[in-house]
Amino acid sequence: MRDRMLGKTGFQVSEIGLGTWQLGGKWGEKFDDALADRTIAAALDAGVSFIDTADVYSDGRSETAVGRALHARPGAFRLATKCGRRISPHVNQGYTPQALRGFVEDSLRRLGTECIDLVQIHCPPTEVYYRSEIFGTFERLKEEGKIRNLGVSVEKIEEALKAIEFPNVTTVQVIFNIFRQRPAELLFEQALKRKVGIIVRVPLASGLLGGRFTRDTKFEARDHRAYNRDGAAFDKGETFSGVDYEKGLAAVEALRSVLPREGALAAWALRWVLMFEAVSVVIPGASRSEQVGENVAASGLRPLSSEEMEGARKVYDKYIRDPVHSLW
Repeated sequence: MRDRMLGKTGFQVSEIGLGTWQLGGKWGEKFDDALADRTIAAALDAGVSFIDTADVYSDGRSETAVGRALHARPGAFRLATKCGRRISPHVNQGYTPQALRGFVEDSLRRLGTECIDLVQIHCPPTEVYYRSEIFGTFERLKEEGKIRNLGVSVEKIEEALKAIEFPNVTTVQVIFNIFRQRPAELLFEQALKRKVGIIVRVPLASGLLGGRFTRDTKFEARDHRAYNRDGAAFDKGETFSGVDYEKGLAAVEALRSVLPREGALAAWALRWVLMFEAVSVVIPGASRSEQVGENVAASGLRPLSSEEMEGARKVYDKYIRDPVHSLW
């Protein structure tokens, strides 16, 4: 496993991390603590040293599971969590210093730690990125020794570019994959310039880039891939990266002819993400421990050739760019 620098945090972390949105079971299924523990253990055994969670994942149970690992293997990994999505209704006015401080205190208790390596504001409304008092709140939490670093998790490039104007923002978490290529333009350039780390989420477009789905694949009713394709519950860009499912399947078939044929398509899709210098860590999820090994394998693959990278870009231009590129 190769390491990379996580922006201004000063942390060296594994370039493949673990995202825990679906930790402990497939999306839509009941949280399974034992499965969550096995999945985290498999990741750490494989050399993963960065784990990302959030207070809303499985209503705090994901954080609790990560906290168990934190105590079982002290110092084995850097921990990132997120806060803000508990605000209901999720509007700008709900973001207050008092509310955010309370969320951080709650996360500290669930994680069983006195200080969190990285706390990220969790995809707030765009207006929040223009409020200096919100970012100042986390600076005070840092001074109090409750967090080490502040980051943001964003939906839109506009939000990321505004956030990194605040000097205490050390990382940006953003959706980036073969089907969501816009971040590689201005955002990555500015992140490198300001030494802000890029944390890549949804790197496999909710599983589309794993190459195992078909038109006949069925998703459980409680799985966001069934109910959120049009953004009924939250930003539709979080589901299949905002790509129409049928169009995404066609694009995946086209990718098979341009990416290496040896190995899993998912691993090469992750390797594509790692080709970009601005990326600090990519955080694919895993709903079972076996998936961890498949994800980690991407770190050991050879770099993609210029012809393969160009082939992936052409697939994006043909199938994805027009309906997706300008939206986020």
